[in-house]
Amino acid sequence: MRLRALLDTPTLGLRLLGGEDELDRTVRGVMTTDLRDPSRYLSGGELVLTGLAWRREPDDSERFVRILATAGVAGLAAGEAELGSVPDDLVEACVRHRLPLFSVVEDVSFASITEHVVRQVSSERAGDLAAVVDRHRRLMTSGPTGGGPEVVLDLLGSDLDLRAWVLSPTGRQIAGSTLADSGPELSGELAARLAGEHLAAARTGRRGPHRVTLDGSAFSLFPIRHEGRDLRQTLLSDWLLAVEADAGDWPEERLDLLHGVTQLIAVERDRRDAARTVRRRLAQEVLELVQTGAPPAEIAARLRVAAPVLLPGLGAAPHWQIVVARVEWEDGDVPGGPVAQSLLEEMLVDPGTFGPEPSDRIAVAHTGDEAVALVPLPVPDEPGDASTTGLHADELLSVVREPLGRGLSDDGRLTVGVSAAVHSAEGLRGALEEARHARRVAAARPGRVCAAGHEELASHVLLLPFVPDDVRRAFTARLLDPLRDYDRKHRAELIPTLEAFLDCDGSWTRCASRLHLHVNTLRYRVGRIEQLTGRDLSRLEDKLDFFLALRMS
Repeated sequence: MRLRALLDTPTLGLRLLGGEDELDRTVRGVMTTDLRDPSRYLSGGELVLTGLAWRREPDDSERFVRILATAGVAGLAAGEAELGSVPDDLVEACVRHRLPLFSVVEDVSFASITEHVVRQVSSERAGDLAAVVDRHRRLMTSGPTGGGPEVVLDLLGSDLDLRAWVLSPTGRQIAGSTLADSGPELSGELAARLAGEHLAAARTGRRGPHRVTLDGSAFSLFPIRHEGRDLRQTLLSDWLLAVEADAGDWPEERLDLLHGVTQLIAVERDRRDAARTVRRRLAQEVLELVQTGAPPAEIAARLRVAAPVLLPGLGAAPHWQIVVARVEWEDGDVPGGPVAQSLLEEMLVDPGTFGPEPSDRIAVAHTGDEAVALVPLPVPDEPGDASTTGLHADELLSVVREPLGRGLSDDGRLTVGVSAAVHSAEGLRGALEEARHARRVAAARPGRVCAAGHEELASHVLLLPFVPDDVRRAFTARLLDPLRDYDRKHRAELIPTLEAFLDCDGSWTRCASRLHLHVNTLRYRVGRIEQLTGRDLSRLEDKLDFFLALRMS
């Protein structure tokens, strides 16, 4: 609003004392102060209201006005209650510094003026922002030229003083304001709690925004969703807009504006989903080849195509890991595969990572209620190096269990299985079966969100007769292939050493004697076996696993 508009409102009780030529200045806010030096609280464009308590002598006026002018305030309004009238020295100081000066009659409170200015400024800002949002929507609808959701969040911050974030259903931050003065970052814990509150409220069927108070701050949660479908088909995959404010007393115009922002962000979500089409198709092709028993050479060729797409610039094919997820609803009417696919694409991103782009390195396919993720892992420095451990089931769900559990409510379940890492096409079929068996182990546990990993199959499920041969082969290869690879390269005889060590019941002396080795040499070889496999031959469980692997190889 302009300063001139203040004189057009008689109820404000303002009288112009000087600065008529400056009345077209824009008012961006209002501040009440009686500090002798309020500069630290000024950012420019304010209408400053003062009761003149800072004035002790005439020279104080010059100093006070100089501070305001330097800060770039729009104007000064002085109350008449303290001195009866505005002193001449203040009028003269304002004339020297070209600062518009108003007097405020005694029976008008500063609160009334503040309320009027804030209401006018907010209304004008909202109108300007609505036009910007509408223009931005047209740009993004016609192509990827809008700049992403960060642009709109910056506008909300700069024009409406609203802090806002776009969050995934697991609470990972997709976008936030990039403004330098946007305040402290949203913690991962608080973001996960906000996502949980949103999912729980949405399952009740209530329309957004959902208003919650966490850690003493009020938030309004706006859903960003596809309309016209069963809520369960989209709830666990749609983003949300979290605004640090209570929308309960907002006017309809501001609510409509925020709903327009969510529609704009939904366009961006659709665009990014479309960009995943290639990776999803790659995963589907590999999955079909693996499940139909295609020759390893054909699968390897498809992996060579997938590797550059998922890991641009990588010179060699990485190791791979399989993750299987299943979303099931009690009535069975809603297919869980697409939701499980979106969830895996989200869950397999590091929860501390900002933005959606890291999911470009994950390929996920779905069939029925099941989704299967093909996850590339870094190439180890040395074949069989146990440092490439990949994903772990418990860590995968540590951050997302609480919010997703609230979204699944009392009629849905998410179960996840994680395979071990494999480094060839031959190992993918076993890894897929291993991940599926791990998921079934998770499904046997109580809880709405459960996961199990390959390590839980190693010594128990393996012995059960219904486990397919592929799983047995995967288990044997995981333990013995690193040793075989090392033996081929270094002629180290680790496999014969392992067999003799187990046959001697772990006796260093007897084993060294049988192999005609010095005990220190034997200790070196056993240490290398443990390093390459990540196992500990002093533990009974690991000895048993090696024993079984050797007998089945």
